[in-house]
Amino acid sequence: MVLGISAFYHDSAAALVVDGRIIAAAQEERFTRKKHDAAFPSNAINYVLEEAGLKLDEVSSVVFYEKPFIKFERLLETYHAFAPKGLSSFITAIPVWIKEKLFMKKLLKDELKNIGKLNCPIWFPEHHLSHAASAFFPSPFEEAAILTIDGVGEWATSTIGKGYGNQIEVLKELHFPHSVGLLYSAFTYYSGFRVNSGEYKLMGLAPYGIEKSAQTLEFRDKILQNLVDIRDDGSILLNMDYFEYATGLKMTNNKKWEALFGIPPRKPESEITQAYMNLSLAIQQVTEEIVLKMANHAREITGCKNLVLAGGVALNCVANGKLLKEGSFENIWIQPAAGDAGGALGAALAGWYIGLEKPRIIMHPDAMAGSLLGPEFSEKDAARIISRYNAKASYFNDFNELCHQCARLLAEGNVVGWFQGRMEFGPRALGNRSILGDARNPEMQKKLNLKIKYREGFRPFAPAVAEESSSSFFDLQKPSPYMLLVAPVNQSRCYAENITEADNTILKRLYHLRSDIPAVTHIDYSARIQTVNPEANSKFHTLIKAFGAQTGCDVLVNTSFNVRGEPIVCSPADAYRCFMATEMDVLVIGNYLFLKEDQPAQVGICKGAKALD
Repeated sequence: MVLGISAFYHDSAAALVVDGRIIAAAQEERFTRKKHDAAFPSNAINYVLEEAGLKLDEVSSVVFYEKPFIKFERLLETYHAFAPKGLSSFITAIPVWIKEKLFMKKLLKDELKNIGKLNCPIWFPEHHLSHAASAFFPSPFEEAAILTIDGVGEWATSTIGKGYGNQIEVLKELHFPHSVGLLYSAFTYYSGFRVNSGEYKLMGLAPYGIEKSAQTLEFRDKILQNLVDIRDDGSILLNMDYFEYATGLKMTNNKKWEALFGIPPRKPESEITQAYMNLSLAIQQVTEEIVLKMANHAREITGCKNLVLAGGVALNCVANGKLLKEGSFENIWIQPAAGDAGGALGAALAGWYIGLEKPRIIMHPDAMAGSLLGPEFSEKDAARIISRYNAKASYFNDFNELCHQCARLLAEGNVVGWFQGRMEFGPRALGNRSILGDARNPEMQKKLNLKIKYREGFRPFAPAVAEESSSSFFDLQKPSPYMLLVAPVNQSRCYAENITEADNTILKRLYHLRSDIPAVTHIDYSARIQTVNPEANSKFHTLIKAFGAQTGCDVLVNTSFNVRGEPIVCSPADAYRCFMATEMDVLVIGNYLFLKEDQPAQVGICKGAKALD
């Protein structure tokens, strides 16, 4: 029994592995309701222990996801190398390390005392080994090349390794300050988005760039000539004259960037002009080039036909889709919690297989259980919502009937909050804490972004499609259960786009009918696809098939059940509060269907349901 912990940077989490099986994993933010919470994950640890029916003194080892001493060494050497630059950052960071983080074992022991009695050792694998373990050990492969790419761990920013049996061998490392993740984050920052969370926005903005425009080509050339030197093996050298993250309190040297690109750093929430769209496309293209070269080199030096991915850059599903299409590897598997939260899971798995030298268990399609590893709530918890809030609800004895009625409501244009079973682990809602809509509805993307999620209108939504129907809608020949691959919508479903030169603002270009599933078709006719397997998530699959039976379309819009600035909902109470605070039409929790008091009659109590209020 191994407890894995990630904490004190962002997205703290805990995971528990028992006899080689992943029992539970969750991010601390889901319990505290603080997005990207970096605090010690007390709530997440209590949950994973409770899920397993264990107490802390029954755990055989606790594994923290990185080595603090080596990280401190990197900080000191970096400040020394760049001195006298970075004094203000040094004064801010080093006292915290000397007082707390340098004594991480004591800090962890003190925090764990509040949970229970600790009778086991605490281990510290390297950050990228935790990422590698999270990628390889849950994968269905006996042997695989391992590629981890993120901002920075201790010294490593990217690694190539090989996994076989219960072992992971690290073959090559790229070291700080040369980092693909930090390069991408620098453009995230300069484009007016928040580092460590806005990278999704930059990726979603990139297709609005004009690929063959003179400005996009110029931006790409300037990136390659002035900011980054890409080698044949995918390793990079950054020109640190343009970056300040090594010693400063911001990502970029704004004066040099403005002189280079001819545009100032964009202010958050300000208008997004075409120049920033072109800039985001240019860095996305450069990032894809780096990732493809790294992957090809991994194939060369490992000889493996399978590839596994982890680290924050592995969440760049556009790059993942192109990597799959290129065909260097026969099979690719990506850890759904690829960022630092997944480091807790990797730490636990590394502790079990490498630390305790246990024989590896391989499961198919993987060992992640659909990434449905978080808390589950009972019907009593849902019923309490009715009494606590005097809510208007119906109860369905027959789940198939509930799905039939939900499908009807979705087809009529309603937005449904869907809360079932165990909460997802990782950044994506995969059908248990989801907001759903009709993918055929041309108004759905606008409604979801502006009236439900309260976020930027340009951001695309993902389709959830029944796995057996995927090829009818998308040019994707492999399952994509974790929403980590982008692929084109089938050409037969797409419409020609008629956009004039006057349609040069992002909103004018956004709302055009591009296919017969417009709510999930991005501006470049692509989609970030989730294929839903009936065994991995039977309830969600049943709903999608019920919708397909009524409409002929086995596709729903699937977005995470939260609003901007908040984590994905965890409990029924979280779900109900989010439902009431937005213009969501319907809420389903288990077999309960909730409506709002001002709901029109035709959306009222359905046949086969028992009214409760």
